[in-house]
Order: sequence, then structure tokens, then C-alpha cells
Amino acid sequence: MTERVVLAYSGGLDTSVAIPYLAEQTGGEVIAVAIDVGQGGEDLDAIKQRALDCGAVEAEVIDAREEFAAEYCVPAMRANALYMDRYPLLSGLSRPLIVKHLAAAALKHSATIVSHGCTGKGNDQVRFEAGLAALAPHLRVIAPARDFAWTRDKAIAYAESKGLPIDVSNKSPYSIDQNLWGRAIETGFLEDIWNAPIEDIYAYTDDPSVARDPDEVVITFDGGVPVALDGETKTPLQVITELNSRAGAQGVGRLDMVEDRLVGIKSREVYEAPAAIALIAAHQELENVTVERDVARFKKGVDQRWAELIYDGLWFSPLRKSLDAFIDDTQRFVTGDIRMTLHGGRATVTGRRSEASLYDFGLATYDEGDAFDQSLAKGFVDLWSLPSKLAAARDERLKGDAA
Repeated sequence: MTERVVLAYSGGLDTSVAIPYLAEQTGGEVIAVAIDVGQGGEDLDAIKQRALDCGAVEAEVIDAREEFAAEYCVPAMRANALYMDRYPLLSGLSRPLIVKHLAAAALKHSATIVSHGCTGKGNDQVRFEAGLAALAPHLRVIAPARDFAWTRDKAIAYAESKGLPIDVSNKSPYSIDQNLWGRAIETGFLEDIWNAPIEDIYAYTDDPSVARDPDEVVITFDGGVPVALDGETKTPLQVITELNSRAGAQGVGRLDMVEDRLVGIKSREVYEAPAAIALIAAHQELENVTVERDVARFKKGVDQRWAELIYDGLWFSPLRKSLDAFIDDTQRFVTGDIRMTLHGGRATVTGRRSEASLYDFGLATYDEGDAFDQSLAKGFVDLWSLPSKLAAARDERLKGDAA
């Protein structure tokens, strides 16, 4: 029986040349699977045809945008997921979704091998292969760029020798990865961490320094899920798409950071994630209003660990599922509206309201109607300070004994 290989296909040079190359190396048939997670660019039908023209025996294109928004981006937002407190995990979130569909395609087509275009230097190889190990451990994985030292020059020469229908003349000086949740830009002159980003690298965001009128938006959440903008009910995909446009037009969501990669090196990354940054900021503020103090404090550690798991390729881990159960419970009362002003590269919260609010005006006010019994405060402060007072007295006593 002829061996079959399922390839995660993007339509670009590297995965296009991988089709005939994998067929030669394995003696098998290649099935190309392209997943739309909102990356834009070429029409999926054109990508499918290119895969067939490059020698794939079959090609599938899957519109996974709704799934990505609701089942991956929304959980990340509920976890306030920012790796190193900044990066909203746009690449790390899309990989487990792609892996899920690759495993399904392998089962459907009776494939024994799965292939991806990742190098041995990045995080994505881990995300793909750790995910496959969890979902389909029987599958063998081949990564041509890593396993066969497949360079771009070799890929171009191979494409020309095979007459593959690929335009290799307009190479971008950057490596770009983009989807609904944002856009990542790296390599080229950005590898010198002293070089400032130039305006030409951005596509999701406009220059925040340009004068323009602010944009005010009201985001409605139900159980931690964004369900409406300015009172109009929307799906998660619609919310993210509209906020990418509106927040992006105000320059919101630009990040320039040196990042700790999973493989142990530091890498300079430039990101633009307008919807992700605006939604996480709004969600965090609604949690401030509706989540009890000790739960909120504990959740900060859970959120950080959740982000690290996704960055490290462990979406399918038991720990992530357990953390999700805790996060789900914390979101029961995260329902209400957040008003934000989008302007000058910032998404600034200006108003909050919720039927589940823990904010009590009568207790918080310093004006007429103050319901807080300040006579109780002195005893509280005395008791709260008692451990520190006892420790200080002990230190003084021991210091005297030592003298």
C-alpha cells in the first residue's frame, strides 16, 4: 500500500516545494491541507489549485475562522493570556487548531506521516509535534526545513528545476505570520535589536502618531465572552474582525519586544494585535469589577501559566484543561459593559457597568451617603498589623541579646 503524507500547506514557497520533495523522499502520496484562520492573502481556491499543480494527489481547504475565534481566541481572552505580560499568543493559538485538522485529515486519508514547514530554530515545530503526540501519537512527523536542512536557496532551485508554479521573485525581507488574533513580523533588519521598526512593516495598524478623532466603543460581555459592540449582537469572529479594523485604525496593539523562545534563545519580535489588546484590556477591567479579590489574585497566576502552556505548545496538556475548568468558574459573573476610547495607539477604559458588580457606591463614596463604618477600621488595622509588630519586637529583642 502506498504511504500517504498529510502536509500543513500555506501556499508559499516552502510548503509548495515540499509536495514533490516529500513524494520523492517517502515514495508516497501527498495530501495538502490549508487552514484559514483569518490570515488573509490569497483566495483559498487558488491555494488549493496550486497544491494540486505542485503534485498533491488531493488538497483540502478548511475555513476555520469561526472555530478559531470562538474556541481559541475567546479562551485566551478569558485567560487574559499575554506571554511575558505582553504577547497575546497569536501564533501559539492557531497551531493547535491546525494540528487538530491535520490529525483529522490523516485519519480520513489513512495517512501515516504528517509534515510541516517549521525550522528547527522556532517554537512552531514544538507546537505542531507536541499536539500531534497528544492527538495522534502513531503518526510520523517530517519537517523538511529542519530534517533535511532545506534552505530557501535550495527551495528556489528545486522549484525552478521542477517547473513548479510558484513566484519566488518578490521575497519579503521579513518573516510574517498573521491571523485573526494578530500579526507577527520578524527577521530582516529587525534582527538588530537596536534598529527601530519602520512604518512599512505594519499592515493591521495605522500610525498612532497621526492626528485623528478618537473612536469610542462599548464592548458587552456575557460570562467572559464578548457578545456585542455598541449594543449590536455579534459573534466572536465579528467582534474580533470589527475591533481589528477600528482599533487598528487608531494604531492600537503595536508591540516590539525581545522574547524568550521555547528552544532557549532570545528573539526580537514585532507584533500588531489591535483586537486582542483591546479585548484583553476590556475583559481585565470587567473582571476587576465582578471577580472577588482573592479569586482575582489567584487567577493572575493561573492566567500567566495558561499563557506559558500555549506558548510552549501544550494546548492539549492535562494542565491546560484543568486550568480552563478554574477559569470557566471565574467567568460566571463576568457579564456587563466596558466603554473604551481607542485613540493614539491606546485602548483606554472610560466606563464600566454590570449587574454582577461587586462595586458598592455606598461603601466607596467619601461624600454624603457613606455607608462604611470607619469606627471598625482601628481595630482591624491593629489586628492586621499584629504579626509585623510581634516580628519587629522579636528582632529588637534578639538584637539586644546578641549585643
